[in-house]
Amino acid sequence: MSLEPLGADPEGVAATTKARGFRPKHLVTGPSRDDKSFLGHPGGLPWMLQVEMWERFSWYGMRAILVYFITDTMAHGGLGLPINAGQVVMASYGAAVLLMTIPGGIFADRILGPWMSTLWGGLIIMTGHVILAIPEALTSWIGLIFIAIGTGFIKPNLSTVVGGLYDDGDPRRDQGFLYFYMSINIGSLFAPIITGLLKDHYGYHVGFIAAAIGMALGLIAFFHGRSKLRDFAFDIPSPLAPGEGRRMILRTVGIVAVGAILVTGFKALLGEWTSAIAYSLFAFASVTALGYFLTMFRSSKVTARERGHLRAFIPLWVGQVLFTMIFEQAAGKMATFAKDNTNGHIVGSWSVEPEQYQTINPAAVLILAGLLGMWFRRREGKFPNTPQKFAISVFIIGATALMMAFGFQSWPGGDMLAPWWFLAVVFVIQTVAELFMNPIGLSTATKLAPKKFASQNMTLWLLASACGQGLASVMIERTKNLGDVVFYVGLGVVTILVAVVLFVIAPWTQAKMKDVDSTVEEADA
Repeated sequence: MSLEPLGADPEGVAATTKARGFRPKHLVTGPSRDDKSFLGHPGGLPWMLQVEMWERFSWYGMRAILVYFITDTMAHGGLGLPINAGQVVMASYGAAVLLMTIPGGIFADRILGPWMSTLWGGLIIMTGHVILAIPEALTSWIGLIFIAIGTGFIKPNLSTVVGGLYDDGDPRRDQGFLYFYMSINIGSLFAPIITGLLKDHYGYHVGFIAAAIGMALGLIAFFHGRSKLRDFAFDIPSPLAPGEGRRMILRTVGIVAVGAILVTGFKALLGEWTSAIAYSLFAFASVTALGYFLTMFRSSKVTARERGHLRAFIPLWVGQVLFTMIFEQAAGKMATFAKDNTNGHIVGSWSVEPEQYQTINPAAVLILAGLLGMWFRRREGKFPNTPQKFAISVFIIGATALMMAFGFQSWPGGDMLAPWWFLAVVFVIQTVAELFMNPIGLSTATKLAPKKFASQNMTLWLLASACGQGLASVMIERTKNLGDVVFYVGLGVVTILVAVVLFVIAPWTQAKMKDVDSTVEEADA
């Protein structure tokens, strides 16, 4: 796998070619500011928002019932894995999906272009959900592999298509991505409710079919809206030169071989396939992330100023690893707590089903994002600056780990069940941590990226989440005989200690990134 800048052209071939296939004859031309056909934004935006909404409906709908499917008995239509193994699989699967964004980005930059890569990703996801709906254990695992591959193709490229609707300097870009972020949460808000109801009445596999239908609706919108896009969506920025395709195939075979050796080696050491895959994914994500860091630090294309930015990026990246390790347990240990340790009864005939807890986070995002955004604007140039926001997020997410430890200790299940509101409160607090971390993290990753490695730095940011979920899968496996309380206490204490360190070094981090942090620049103006 090459770590050269994806936009580079080392062999002197043409910098850009056009993707063939479904490219329409007539695309939007002229300055992007002249295209105001959707609420003052480009006409292609609503079609891309529908794609993201339905793709997230598809993903979060499947994710809401997946751990229950994996751990339910075969007699009830599940795969029959033990609860701990199911939680390991969930965390490992999240890491695998994020790792697939690496080939997804390479295919877009070198072979297909962002639009075609997104289209293929959606088709693969839809196929995966259909295969997952077949009531056989083997087809279930095959379907999950398809969904991971397809999501890896959509995740980095659909946002690229949206970004291509706006020229550089178009002030509407940030608001366009705000609409994009809202579409994510709208899709993920309703998906768990629908797939959960279908699962309860007709079984898991009908729930997975609903996810396939959602992806199909997204693809219809994506195909229909293609003529509303600009030429950028169909460009291949760095096409393969003669002979590069063969070298890419050889590299891919080598990476697959290394992965197979890792899994086989860990299987021999640990004796379980689920544990072997978890350790292998964590090792692969960590080594890949280290490779990206070393490549950028050692590259002659990176200036001394940009190396300072990379040094500032390191503690923020570590914070994202720890944040993800705890936050993504929403579909793992927290989902298990909702099912086995929570009394969902509210009042009268009102109750909350386990899957419906997955709707709390997107609902809280829709409510709190605007409020926190206004607070951030009022605090520009004051506490908290960007590194302090990261530290606050890591501290809050660490505190929620201790809350979950308290929950498992106080309500171990059986006749001792938590009140319905306890887990809801934890989800809301985690959403606050998310809003301090994720939107700011995406923006900061682009600001601190070396110019020649902009794409790789975004991949590196995604690898932080992959490392976090991979580390979580390893920790779940290591604490299987110690219990959920020990798991969460350990994560919570370590995370809070790291948050304190992030607070202490925040002035140093801010000094390294001061020249790219707009908040500081505005305050100094």
